[in-house]
Amino acid sequence: MDKRIPVTLLTGFLGSGKTTLLSRLLNHPDMKDTAVVINELGEAGLDHILARTVESQHIADNTVLLESGCLCCTLTNEMADTLRDLFFKRALSAIPEFQRLVIETTGMADPGPIMGSLLNEPVINATYRLDAVVVTVDATHGLQQIAQHDEARKQAAVADVLLITKVDLASRETIEALTDRLTELNPGASIHRITHGHIDPQAIINVGLFDAESKQAQPQRWLRAPTRSKAVRGMLPQAHSDGISSFTVTLPKPLNWDQLEPVLQWLCATFGEELLRLKGIVHAEDQPAPLAVHAVHRTLYPPTLLKGWDEDEPLTRVVLIGKGLDEQKIRKALMQI
Repeated sequence: MDKRIPVTLLTGFLGSGKTTLLSRLLNHPDMKDTAVVINELGEAGLDHILARTVESQHIADNTVLLESGCLCCTLTNEMADTLRDLFFKRALSAIPEFQRLVIETTGMADPGPIMGSLLNEPVINATYRLDAVVVTVDATHGLQQIAQHDEARKQAAVADVLLITKVDLASRETIEALTDRLTELNPGASIHRITHGHIDPQAIINVGLFDAESKQAQPQRWLRAPTRSKAVRGMLPQAHSDGISSFTVTLPKPLNWDQLEPVLQWLCATFGEELLRLKGIVHAEDQPAPLAVHAVHRTLYPPTLLKGWDEDEPLTRVVLIGKGLDEQKIRKALMQI
Protein backbone atom coordinates (compact mmCIF):
# COMPACT_ATOMS: atom_id res chain seq x y z
CA MET A 1 0.00 0.00 0.00
CA ASP A 2 1.26 3.45 -0.95
CA LYS A 3 1.49 5.43 2.31
CA ARG A 4 2.13 8.81 0.69
CA ILE A 5 -0.42 11.59 1.30
CA PRO A 6 -3.10 11.52 -1.45
CA VAL A 7 -3.64 14.83 -3.26
CA THR A 8 -6.81 16.00 -4.96
CA LEU A 9 -6.23 18.72 -7.54
CA LEU A 10 -9.35 20.89 -7.81
CA THR A 11 -9.62 23.15 -10.82
CA GLY A 12 -12.24 24.55 -13.16
CA PHE A 13 -12.91 27.57 -15.33
CA LEU A 14 -13.59 31.01 -13.85
CA GLY A 15 -16.97 31.20 -12.14
CA SER A 16 -17.57 27.46 -12.24
CA GLY A 17 -18.27 27.15 -8.52
CA LYS A 18 -14.98 26.14 -6.89
CA THR A 19 -15.43 28.65 -4.05
CA THR A 20 -18.89 27.36 -3.18
CA LEU A 21 -17.70 23.76 -3.39
CA LEU A 22 -14.70 24.44 -1.14
CA SER A 23 -16.87 26.20 1.44
CA ARG A 24 -19.11 23.15 1.65
CA LEU A 25 -16.19 20.74 1.82
CA LEU A 26 -14.46 22.65 4.59
CA ASN A 27 -17.51 22.24 6.79
CA HIS A 28 -18.02 18.54 6.12
CA PRO A 29 -17.01 16.12 8.92
CA ASP A 30 -15.41 13.76 6.42
CA MET A 31 -12.85 16.49 5.65
CA LYS A 32 -11.63 16.91 9.23
CA ASP A 33 -8.19 15.44 8.54
CA THR A 34 -7.69 17.29 5.25
CA ALA A 35 -5.34 20.14 4.41
CA VAL A 36 -6.53 22.56 1.73
CA VAL A 37 -4.12 24.78 -0.22
CA ILE A 38 -5.91 27.75 -1.79
CA ASN A 39 -4.35 29.89 -4.50
CA GLU A 40 -4.85 33.46 -3.25
CA LEU A 41 -4.64 34.78 -6.82
CA GLY A 42 -7.71 32.85 -7.82
CA GLU A 43 -11.39 33.52 -7.30
CA ALA A 44 -11.39 31.59 -4.02
CA GLY A 45 -9.08 33.60 -1.78
CA LEU A 46 -8.60 32.38 1.77
CA ASP A 47 -10.43 35.33 3.35
CA HIS A 48 -13.35 34.75 1.00
CA ILE A 49 -13.51 31.08 1.95
CA LEU A 50 -13.18 31.67 5.69
CA ALA A 51 -15.90 34.32 5.64
CA ARG A 52 -18.32 31.57 4.63
CA THR A 53 -17.13 28.89 7.06
CA VAL A 54 -17.18 28.33 10.79
CA GLU A 55 -14.92 30.24 13.17
CA SER A 56 -11.25 29.41 12.65
CA GLN A 57 -8.19 29.20 14.84
CA HIS A 58 -4.99 30.80 13.52
CA ILE A 59 -1.94 28.60 14.02
CA ALA A 60 0.56 30.10 11.55
CA ASP A 61 1.12 33.11 9.32
CA ASN A 62 -0.77 31.65 6.39
CA THR A 63 -2.42 28.59 7.93
CA VAL A 64 -5.66 28.32 9.91
CA LEU A 65 -7.38 25.40 11.60
CA LEU A 66 -11.16 25.31 11.21
CA GLU A 67 -13.49 23.97 13.87
CA SER A 68 -14.33 21.16 11.46
CA GLY A 69 -10.71 20.02 11.80
CA CYS A 70 -9.84 20.96 8.24
CA LEU A 71 -6.52 22.75 7.78
CA CYS A 72 -6.59 25.75 5.42
CA CYS A 73 -3.45 27.22 3.86
CA THR A 74 -2.80 30.06 1.42
CA LEU A 75 -0.43 29.47 -1.47
CA THR A 76 2.08 32.31 -1.01
CA ASN A 77 5.19 30.79 -2.59
CA GLU A 78 5.84 28.23 -5.31
CA MET A 79 3.64 25.15 -5.04
CA ALA A 80 6.56 22.87 -4.21
CA ASP A 81 7.71 25.21 -1.39
CA THR A 82 4.22 25.29 0.09
CA LEU A 83 3.88 21.50 0.03
CA ARG A 84 7.30 20.99 1.59
CA ASP A 85 6.48 23.54 4.29
CA LEU A 86 3.22 21.77 5.12
CA PHE A 87 4.89 18.39 5.36
CA PHE A 88 7.71 19.58 7.63
CA LYS A 89 5.25 21.40 9.91
CA ARG A 90 3.20 18.21 10.05
CA ALA A 91 6.29 16.14 10.90
CA LEU A 92 7.22 18.59 13.69
CA SER A 93 3.63 18.59 15.05
CA ALA A 94 3.36 22.32 14.39
CA ILE A 95 0.10 21.58 12.56
CA PRO A 96 -2.32 18.64 12.80
CA GLU A 97 -1.33 15.41 11.07
CA PHE A 98 -3.53 15.74 8.00
CA GLN A 99 -4.20 12.57 6.01
CA ARG A 100 -5.02 14.09 2.61
CA LEU A 101 -4.48 17.31 0.67
CA VAL A 102 -6.74 19.31 -1.65
CA ILE A 103 -5.16 21.94 -3.93
CA GLU A 104 -7.37 24.60 -5.52
CA THR A 105 -6.03 26.28 -8.65
CA THR A 106 -6.92 29.46 -10.51
CA GLY A 107 -9.69 29.30 -13.07
CA MET A 108 -7.39 29.77 -16.04
CA ALA A 109 -4.77 27.27 -14.87
CA ASP A 110 -3.44 24.44 -17.01
CA PRO A 111 -3.38 21.46 -14.58
CA GLY A 112 -0.26 20.07 -16.25
CA PRO A 113 2.45 22.15 -14.52
CA ILE A 114 0.81 21.64 -11.11
CA MET A 115 0.67 17.89 -11.65
CA GLY A 116 4.32 18.20 -12.64
CA SER A 117 5.23 19.77 -9.30
CA LEU A 118 3.49 16.93 -7.49
CA LEU A 119 5.01 14.16 -9.51
CA ASN A 120 8.50 15.33 -10.42
CA GLU A 121 9.98 17.06 -7.34
CA PRO A 122 11.91 14.34 -5.44
CA VAL A 123 10.89 15.48 -1.94
CA ILE A 124 7.30 16.11 -3.03
CA ASN A 125 7.03 12.80 -4.87
CA ALA A 126 8.34 10.91 -1.85
CA THR A 127 5.69 12.49 0.39
CA TYR A 128 2.61 13.10 -1.75
CA ARG A 129 0.89 11.23 -4.57
CA LEU A 130 -1.66 12.54 -7.04
CA ASP A 131 -4.97 10.84 -6.30
CA ALA A 132 -7.27 12.58 -8.76
CA VAL A 133 -7.90 15.71 -10.81
CA VAL A 134 -11.38 17.14 -10.09
CA VAL A 135 -12.79 19.77 -12.45
CA THR A 136 -15.87 21.95 -11.96
CA VAL A 137 -17.87 22.92 -15.06
CA ASP A 138 -20.65 25.53 -15.08
CA ALA A 139 -23.91 23.95 -16.27
CA THR A 140 -25.07 27.12 -18.05
CA HIS A 141 -21.81 28.41 -19.55
CA GLY A 142 -19.71 25.23 -19.77
CA LEU A 143 -20.46 24.43 -23.42
CA GLN A 144 -19.50 27.93 -24.54
CA GLN A 145 -16.35 27.98 -22.39
CA ILE A 146 -15.20 24.61 -23.73
CA ALA A 147 -15.83 25.79 -27.29
CA GLN A 148 -13.97 29.11 -26.87
CA HIS A 149 -11.16 28.45 -24.39
CA ASP A 150 -8.33 25.96 -24.73
CA GLU A 151 -7.82 25.97 -20.95
CA ALA A 152 -11.38 24.79 -20.35
CA ARG A 153 -10.96 21.95 -22.85
CA LYS A 154 -7.66 20.88 -21.29
CA GLN A 155 -9.13 20.91 -17.80
CA ALA A 156 -12.06 18.73 -18.87
CA ALA A 157 -9.85 16.38 -20.88
CA VAL A 158 -7.43 15.50 -18.05
CA ALA A 159 -10.02 15.23 -15.26
CA ASP A 160 -10.65 12.06 -13.29
CA VAL A 161 -13.88 13.53 -11.90
CA LEU A 162 -16.07 16.16 -13.61
CA LEU A 163 -18.57 18.14 -11.52
CA ILE A 164 -21.35 19.89 -13.44
CA THR A 165 -22.27 22.76 -11.12
CA LYS A 166 -25.29 25.07 -10.81
CA VAL A 167 -27.61 22.53 -12.40
CA ASP A 168 -30.56 24.37 -10.89
CA LEU A 169 -29.85 27.32 -13.21
CA ALA A 170 -29.68 25.41 -16.51
CA SER A 171 -32.27 23.68 -18.65
CA ARG A 172 -32.39 19.92 -18.88
CA GLU A 173 -31.46 20.13 -22.57
CA THR A 174 -28.39 22.28 -21.81
CA ILE A 175 -27.22 19.92 -19.07
CA GLU A 176 -27.63 16.88 -21.32
CA ALA A 177 -25.73 18.58 -24.15
CA LEU A 178 -22.90 19.52 -21.76
CA THR A 179 -22.79 15.98 -20.38
CA ASP A 180 -22.51 14.60 -23.90
CA ARG A 181 -19.69 17.02 -24.74
CA LEU A 182 -17.76 16.19 -21.57
CA THR A 183 -18.18 12.47 -22.23
CA GLU A 184 -16.86 13.01 -25.75
CA LEU A 185 -13.86 14.95 -24.45
CA ASN A 186 -13.12 12.58 -21.59
CA PRO A 187 -14.90 9.21 -21.70
CA GLY A 188 -12.85 8.00 -18.73
CA ALA A 189 -14.02 10.56 -16.17
CA SER A 190 -16.87 10.10 -13.73
CA ILE A 191 -19.47 12.88 -13.96
CA HIS A 192 -21.60 14.26 -11.11
CA ARG A 193 -24.26 16.98 -11.22
CA ILE A 194 -24.34 19.24 -8.17
CA THR A 195 -26.20 22.28 -6.81
CA HIS A 196 -24.82 24.89 -4.39
CA GLY A 197 -21.65 22.85 -3.90
CA HIS A 198 -23.45 19.92 -2.27
CA ILE A 199 -21.63 16.64 -2.85
CA ASP A 200 -20.47 13.72 -0.76
CA PRO A 201 -16.70 14.25 -0.31
CA GLN A 202 -16.19 10.54 -0.95
CA ALA A 203 -17.09 11.23 -4.59
CA ILE A 204 -13.96 13.34 -5.06
CA ILE A 205 -11.41 12.15 -2.47
CA ASN A 206 -9.72 8.75 -2.49
CA VAL A 207 -11.13 8.09 -5.96
CA GLY A 208 -7.81 7.49 -7.70
CA LEU A 209 -5.57 4.45 -7.84
CA PHE A 210 -5.95 3.24 -4.25
CA ASP A 211 -9.15 2.38 -2.41
CA ALA A 212 -9.15 3.94 1.05
CA GLU A 213 -11.01 1.07 2.72
CA SER A 214 -9.45 -2.00 1.13
CA LYS A 215 -5.99 -0.36 0.88
CA GLN A 216 -5.60 -2.02 -2.49
CA ALA A 217 -4.99 -0.69 -5.98
CA GLN A 218 -8.08 -0.27 -8.16
CA PRO A 219 -6.75 -0.19 -11.72
CA GLN A 220 -10.15 -0.34 -13.43
CA ARG A 221 -11.37 2.72 -11.55
CA TRP A 222 -8.18 4.70 -12.15
CA LEU A 223 -7.86 3.93 -15.85
CA ARG A 224 -11.60 3.64 -16.51
CA ALA A 225 -10.58 0.79 -18.79
CA PRO A 226 -13.28 -1.04 -20.78
CA THR A 227 -14.56 -4.30 -19.35
CA ARG A 228 -13.11 -7.49 -20.75
CA SER A 229 -16.24 -8.10 -22.79
CA LYS A 230 -15.72 -4.82 -24.60
CA ALA A 231 -11.93 -4.65 -24.60
CA VAL A 232 -10.13 -4.57 -27.92
CA ARG A 233 -6.52 -5.62 -28.15
CA GLY A 234 -4.44 -2.68 -29.32
CA MET A 235 -6.30 0.58 -29.16
CA LEU A 236 -9.68 2.08 -28.32
CA PRO A 237 -9.74 5.60 -29.78
CA GLN A 238 -11.88 8.60 -28.94
CA ALA A 239 -11.17 11.41 -31.40
CA HIS A 240 -12.68 14.89 -31.44
CA SER A 241 -13.02 17.69 -33.95
CA ASP A 242 -10.95 20.09 -31.84
CA GLY A 243 -7.93 17.79 -31.91
CA ILE A 244 -8.18 16.48 -28.33
CA SER A 245 -8.21 12.70 -28.30
CA SER A 246 -7.99 9.87 -25.82
CA PHE A 247 -7.23 6.23 -26.47
CA THR A 248 -6.17 3.09 -24.67
CA VAL A 249 -3.37 0.81 -25.85
CA THR A 250 -3.42 -2.74 -24.49
CA LEU A 251 0.04 -4.26 -24.81
CA PRO A 252 0.81 -7.91 -25.53
CA LYS A 253 2.66 -10.20 -23.10
CA PRO A 254 5.39 -10.88 -22.10
CA LEU A 255 6.73 -7.44 -21.26
CA ASN A 256 9.78 -5.97 -19.50
CA TRP A 257 9.83 -2.54 -17.87
CA ASP A 258 13.40 -2.00 -19.05
CA GLN A 259 12.08 -2.18 -22.62
CA LEU A 260 8.90 -0.17 -22.09
CA GLU A 261 10.35 2.75 -20.12
CA PRO A 262 12.52 4.10 -23.01
CA VAL A 263 9.50 4.05 -25.30
CA LEU A 264 7.41 6.01 -22.80
CA GLN A 265 10.28 8.48 -22.42
CA TRP A 266 10.35 8.81 -26.21
CA LEU A 267 6.60 9.49 -26.27
CA CYS A 268 6.99 12.30 -23.75
CA ALA A 269 9.96 13.82 -25.58
CA THR A 270 8.35 13.51 -29.01
CA PHE A 271 4.87 14.81 -28.26
CA GLY A 272 5.71 17.14 -25.36
CA GLU A 273 3.04 19.81 -24.97
CA GLU A 274 0.61 17.78 -27.07
CA LEU A 275 0.59 15.02 -24.43
CA LEU A 276 -1.78 16.30 -21.76
CA ARG A 277 -1.73 13.14 -19.66
CA LEU A 278 -0.63 9.51 -19.73
CA LYS A 279 -1.70 6.84 -17.26
CA GLY A 280 -0.86 3.19 -17.31
CA ILE A 281 -0.83 -0.11 -15.47
CA VAL A 282 2.19 -2.24 -16.40
CA HIS A 283 2.58 -5.96 -15.72
CA ALA A 284 6.30 -6.55 -16.30
CA GLU A 285 8.20 -9.79 -15.88
CA ASP A 286 11.25 -7.95 -14.50
CA GLN A 287 9.25 -6.31 -11.66
CA PRO A 288 8.08 -7.88 -8.37
CA ALA A 289 4.60 -6.33 -8.71
CA PRO A 290 2.60 -4.32 -11.26
CA LEU A 291 3.56 -0.70 -11.86
CA ALA A 292 1.39 2.41 -12.11
CA VAL A 293 2.92 4.87 -14.58
CA HIS A 294 2.05 8.52 -15.04
CA ALA A 295 3.24 11.25 -17.39
CA VAL A 296 2.34 14.87 -18.08
CA HIS A 297 3.69 16.66 -21.14
CA ARG A 298 7.44 15.97 -21.44
CA THR A 299 7.93 14.27 -18.09
CA LEU A 300 7.52 10.59 -17.23
CA TYR A 301 7.36 10.30 -13.46
CA PRO A 302 8.80 7.51 -11.31
CA PRO A 303 6.47 4.48 -11.39
CA THR A 304 4.59 3.31 -8.31
CA LEU A 305 5.01 -0.36 -7.35
CA LEU A 306 1.57 -1.77 -6.62
CA LYS A 307 0.67 -4.37 -4.04
CA GLY A 308 -2.77 -5.83 -3.68
CA TRP A 309 -4.37 -6.66 -7.01
CA ASP A 310 -7.94 -7.43 -8.04
CA GLU A 311 -7.71 -8.16 -11.76
CA ASP A 312 -8.77 -11.59 -13.02
CA GLU A 313 -6.67 -11.15 -16.14
CA PRO A 314 -3.61 -8.89 -15.72
CA LEU A 315 -3.32 -6.63 -18.76
CA THR A 316 -0.81 -3.88 -19.44
CA ARG A 317 -2.78 -0.82 -20.49
CA VAL A 318 -1.71 2.72 -21.30
CA VAL A 319 -4.23 5.57 -21.58
CA LEU A 320 -3.16 8.69 -23.46
CA ILE A 321 -4.94 12.05 -23.60
CA GLY A 322 -3.63 14.78 -25.84
CA LYS A 323 -4.16 17.34 -28.56
CA GLY A 324 -3.06 16.45 -32.07
CA LEU A 325 -1.46 13.16 -31.03
CA ASP A 326 -0.29 10.91 -33.87
CA GLU A 327 -2.34 7.91 -32.81
CA GLN A 328 -0.96 5.46 -35.34
CA LYS A 329 2.65 6.40 -34.60
CA ILE A 330 2.12 5.94 -30.87
CA ARG A 331 0.35 2.63 -31.39
CA LYS A 332 3.13 1.30 -33.58
CA ALA A 333 5.85 2.32 -31.09
CA LEU A 334 4.11 0.67 -28.13
CA MET A 335 3.07 -2.50 -29.93
CA GLN A 336 6.60 -3.17 -31.19
CA ILE A 337 8.08 -3.54 -27.71
